Amino acid sequence: MTQITEETRQQLIQTAMEYRHRAYIPYSHYAVGAAVLAADGRIFGGCNVENASYGASNCAERTAIFKAVSEGMDRLLAIAVIGGPEGEEEQVSTEATPCGICRQVIREFADPETCEVIIARSSTNYRVMTLGQLLPDSFGPENLG
Repeated sequence: MTQITEETRQQLIQTAMEYRHRAYIPYSHYAVGAAVLAADGRIFGGCNVENASYGASNCAERTAIFKAVSEGMDRLLAIAVIGGPEGEEEQVSTEATPCGICRQVIREFADPETCEVIIARSSTNYRVMTLGQLLPDSFGPENLG
């Protein structure tokens, strides 16, 4: 796993918590925030954005990653995710792990053995996994070449 400091983990969790408040969730009422740490040290946040045509919705993780890529990021070192029912503030009652599509998008930009995935319920209640633990035997860019 990459050596992410506790201070950086806290910054990622706090950013994810802030972006969770921006979620557009008129249908599921389930707000998710995410924050990614780029290899150059920048942090980018994102939230889930729903759409009446459900397939056009976007998860918080992909929002954050696409935002980071559009700003020049090509590698990410860590991602923090926090999600739960609308109205829960500083502590959420559920863990929100990245969905399968988000795991694959994270994989495109991260090393599965070193990328930290921080699954938070609050700034003090979280667990850290590697992307490889979440997406074992993954398919990545090197498989095409």
